[in-house]
Amino acid sequence: MPAPLISPAEKSYIEEGIQQDCRADGRARLEYRHMILETGLLSQASGSARCRLGDSDVLVGVKVEIGEIEQNQPNQGRIVCNVECSPSASQQFEGRGADEINNSLTMAVDRLFNGPQSGLDLEKLCIIPGQQCWIIYIDAMVMDAAGNLLDCIVMTVRAALYNTRIPKTEIQDLGEGEYEFEVMDDVEDAEPIAGWENLPITVTLYKIADRYIIDPTILEELCSQVTLTVGVNRNGSVCSIQKGGNGSIEPSLLTEMIQTATTLAKPMLQQLDAKLIEEEDQVQDKRRNGLPVEKLGFFASVI
Repeated sequence: MPAPLISPAEKSYIEEGIQQDCRADGRARLEYRHMILETGLLSQASGSARCRLGDSDVLVGVKVEIGEIEQNQPNQGRIVCNVECSPSASQQFEGRGADEINNSLTMAVDRLFNGPQSGLDLEKLCIIPGQQCWIIYIDAMVMDAAGNLLDCIVMTVRAALYNTRIPKTEIQDLGEGEYEFEVMDDVEDAEPIAGWENLPITVTLYKIADRYIIDPTILEELCSQVTLTVGVNRNGSVCSIQKGGNGSIEPSLLTEMIQTATTLAKPMLQQLDAKLIEEEDQVQDKRRNGLPVEKLGFFASVI
């Protein structure tokens, strides 16, 4: 399936609007679309979340399982990422059209959430050093693609990992280097993933003409020749930088774009975490009072 096209007139209209800081949908250059984020939707998963950013729609499920430890990391658990674009999300994804973008998105998410830059304490996932560990499987499904997919996926993964609970284990030392462990069934004893609050989000900036924007629509993406994706954690530290597209970025503009991403990410993370914690507190209050737990959603925007 060929890539979608944009006419010269449409491109000129979009570029002129961005120059004037007034995009086709009325937003400013550095303004997000309306966002809805929900957690705890999948009862069979260890954690889950769904994010709708504008018309982009992503669902993430997290499954925690016991597996063999990797010998080059004898004291750590593992994270395995996978991103799939539903054929119904876009005409581009029909047949084998989604293979390339699936691989690209999977690698981008894996690079961000695997390794020390993620902020996760992978050693806490180790059950028996050199033998058994918890493996966190992250599966993201893109149900509707309407621009800015990577940022939407990363925010959803972060919320799903916050929602994830790992069963408590009790280990018995049998002596002579032999161990046994038991997985506790009580859901109340399950624990959140250590270090989830340090997980970064990404802010992708799309250069169009001599300006740049965030959270583009599909048509705006078609006008961009180069992108810069910056991973930022809650402390404002830059965790990753990746350039995309065939264009170039001048050094002075590159510095400005990184600073812009950092400035936008910090309040966004504060707002997201406040809402996630608020939602969790409401759920716990209902459980303590014996009330039914409904799926909760919240609305967030960043100017």
